[in-house]
Amino acid sequence: MATINWRKRLAAGAIALAAGFALPATAQGTPAPTQTPQQDAAREQLQRQQDQPFNNAPVWRDVRSGGPQTTQVRGVETNVLVQSEGETWRQIRNGPITVYGGLLMLAVPLLILGFFLWKGPMKVHGALTGRKILRLTPWDRYIHWTTAISWCVLAISGLILLFGKYVLMPIIGGTLFSWLAQLAKILHNFIGPVFLLAAILMFVQYVGRNIPRGHDFGWLAKGGGLLTGKHVPSGFFNAGEKIVFWVGLTFFSIVVGASGLVLLFPNFDQGREIMQISNIVHATAGVLYMAMMMGHIYLGSVGMEGAWEAMRYDGMVDEAWAKEHHEYWYNEVKSGRQGSAAPMAGVAASRREPGETT
Repeated sequence: MATINWRKRLAAGAIALAAGFALPATAQGTPAPTQTPQQDAAREQLQRQQDQPFNNAPVWRDVRSGGPQTTQVRGVETNVLVQSEGETWRQIRNGPITVYGGLLMLAVPLLILGFFLWKGPMKVHGALTGRKILRLTPWDRYIHWTTAISWCVLAISGLILLFGKYVLMPIIGGTLFSWLAQLAKILHNFIGPVFLLAAILMFVQYVGRNIPRGHDFGWLAKGGGLLTGKHVPSGFFNAGEKIVFWVGLTFFSIVVGASGLVLLFPNFDQGREIMQISNIVHATAGVLYMAMMMGHIYLGSVGMEGAWEAMRYDGMVDEAWAKEHHEYWYNEVKSGRQGSAAPMAGVAASRREPGETT
């Protein structure tokens, strides 16, 4: 009986010993669970921190790649911590746009000043008749001044935001410039929609009188008589004014308006790249728009005798002025023909008193 028990115990021990040797072999033959790329990257980063505790280059390389990171914030590009393209935008905005745009903003006024000193204001050849023609209705003048004033506010505030850091801050200091830049930003943001609405109304009001005509090409070929001083006939608006209307009021207003709205409302789910492109487009178009309108402002104020008074006061112009600058329109008014080029066809028989100016 004792012999049988001893044999059973010996067999059980042999089985247990065999199982002990077989278990590690089986474990070594079982493949390890597969690791995800994120787990591999985390393990490598942990190992790198142990081997090179002060080397954070791989972390920042991953962040600057623009790839998605882990975040609980929901929105467009909220999981992108650093966008490297922003440096390209900064270099363009503070480089070519600021440099060449600034030179353009200096060159155009100097050219206009030189032309004024050379030629002086354009005056009517001959004496004024004293008989007035209604050229601009009250609504014409109202919508024009609403557009013009809002445009000037945007132009001045835009110049402060674009060039103030380089021109004004060294003169007035950082504290005052900070206050001025903040005010410019507020005005720019709130006056922008006002200008867009006024520009749309002005387009609707003036588009019929800015349709190109055959005689506009002759006016352009002769430069409107700006250099020669000779009389060149035109319609209600000459070809130069029509270029301002279609290129300035229409094209540039659309470009600066669309790009400005993208910048003004970032919650429309546009990403940083779109806003950076919009900023470049907005600044470039704005500078070109201002350069173009400087010539228009000059001719509408001191560059052409009688133009300012007609837009500023009662919308009336002398018959001699009308014939001198807009002869085709003047002939239509005198003949009583109605049309897009002659919104008002009446002749006011009011004569000027001696010594009265237009």
